[in-house]
Amino acid sequence: MRQYELVAVFPIEEDQHKAGREKLLADLSAASVQVEKTDEMGDRDFAYEIDKRRRGKYVLFTINAEPQAVTTLDKAFKLNANLIRYLIVTPERRK
Repeated sequence: MRQYELVAVFPIEEDQHKAGREKLLADLSAASVQVEKTDEMGDRDFAYEIDKRRRGKYVLFTINAEPQAVTTLDKAFKLNANLIRYLIVTPERRK
């Protein structure tokens, strides 16, 4: 398993944020991904309007997953209506 960082942007409305987060966590568990750490980054303004929205709630997840699971997650996240944007990256290795 490799370590990845997942940044997810949800709507600021509480019900949509909660629904989007629950769906994201369900997709992670369905792909056998372990969530190591969750960091709420708060509400932030977007640089430009996305889906008629100007703000979103950012959440950083540190996860452990197999590389092929990341492809599966990419497809599942596109179907999540309450997930505005997401980015999965491998963190820099420290020397």
